Amino acid sequence: MSFRVVFLLIALAITVPTVGSNAADDPSDARLFPRPASLEPQIRFWKNIFTKYSEHQVLVHDAYDLDKVYAVLDFRPNFDDGMSAGQVDRIRQVDTDLAVERVRATLLRLHETGARPELLTAEERKIADMFANDRASDRFLAAADDKRLRTQRGLREHFAEAIRVSRRYLPEMERLFREEGLPVELTRLPLIESCFNLNAYSKVGAAGIWQFMPSTGRRFMRIDNIVDERRDPFSSTRAAAQYLGMLHDALDTWPLAITAYNHGPQGIGRAVDEIGTMDIATIVRDYRGPSFGFASRNFYVEFLAALEVERDHHTHFPEIGPQPPLRLREHRLDRALSIQAAARVARTDREELASLNPALSNLVLTGRRPIPAGYRLRLPEEGSGFAVRLAEAPAEPQVERVAARTVERVAVRTGGRKTARATRTAFVTHRVKRGQTLSHIAKQHGVSVASLRKVNRMRTTTRVKAGQTLKVPVSANAA
Repeated sequence: MSFRVVFLLIALAITVPTVGSNAADDPSDARLFPRPASLEPQIRFWKNIFTKYSEHQVLVHDAYDLDKVYAVLDFRPNFDDGMSAGQVDRIRQVDTDLAVERVRATLLRLHETGARPELLTAEERKIADMFANDRASDRFLAAADDKRLRTQRGLREHFAEAIRVSRRYLPEMERLFREEGLPVELTRLPLIESCFNLNAYSKVGAAGIWQFMPSTGRRFMRIDNIVDERRDPFSSTRAAAQYLGMLHDALDTWPLAITAYNHGPQGIGRAVDEIGTMDIATIVRDYRGPSFGFASRNFYVEFLAALEVERDHHTHFPEIGPQPPLRLREHRLDRALSIQAAARVARTDREELASLNPALSNLVLTGRRPIPAGYRLRLPEEGSGFAVRLAEAPAEPQVERVAARTVERVAVRTGGRKTARATRTAFVTHRVKRGQTLSHIAKQHGVSVASLRKVNRMRTTTRVKAGQTLKVPVSANAA
């Protein structure tokens, strides 16, 4: 199938309602998600990354043959010795670089010596044995290339937390996928897209558990400075189901559709054209497109590994207890409503209402903009009477504003002359999570990096740390 045809089909699917695939009638059918024997080493590698190796362990491995794990570095003892996370990070970076260079030097020596056993150390023989079935004369030289030597940190802690969080959301997510006629197994993709991090935000602007980019997300969801449905796990799940359905309609197999979710339909269409097959194992093995890197090659096998681990999560993560599913009520607003008024009518606090409605932007949560009419407001399951109380509530003359903490002087024009008026700048607080940067935090709250630095009195060289609490300005006049 030409990738031009793929694009045409997807373009048509955007404007024409999709019908669920017949293949979803039996979502347990292994034919939907085949496991070619040639992919088993990759699946095995990722199962170990998800369940065996800690985030404080680093594997040095071959980027193409994932069975070749040359070294495993363990930094857990450093924490046992009382080192801080920052100290361990610095040690990890240095030791990992040194380990990669040691492996490279070993591979180059094996190439030079021809791997003659009498000339090798025990460590060199161990690596040489990994190539017992590879008779290519340049096998060690090729393996020493920068594109082949790679490092990977374990994900056991993150994956366990992802499984725990997912337990609350999966029942509703599966229902949404069934409504779209898709296999419910696909609801496990956020385990590898975002580790089910509800606040996930990538460096390139992807957001939410499904990591939608704005350009793709706007086809299916509202994304603006008031509402960003990518951050809502249920709205984004319905969007993901629609998008995956379109990809499957265009590419005809779930392995290709899943890979296209990561790599894009154009890239997968080009791979099919170039390799001349729709077999995922052959494409993974032979396609060398310029942007078909490690993440794209491994996306489908990561999904298979995650699916297997999640199905047997009690064995891999016995510490995870039962997690009750999240139960909510919804009310579609027929008029705009401030977050403060909505919380009063719902008989809850603003913080709980905000947690139930992650799609609402900081402008709404701080009272500077109302929740828009038509928004499906999620409410705590307990209690009732929201609709009645809302109907009886008086209309708001204007959206309330957050209480002031600092005062700025700004010039306003009144009657043709400039006078000074005090405007108030309010703040909310943000606790920095592991891996977040100042840029991530600024994008999440819709403010500039400069304003964050200013209100927190930070130099341009200052870096934020996990656990640090920052003030985030919510005034429109924040610099």
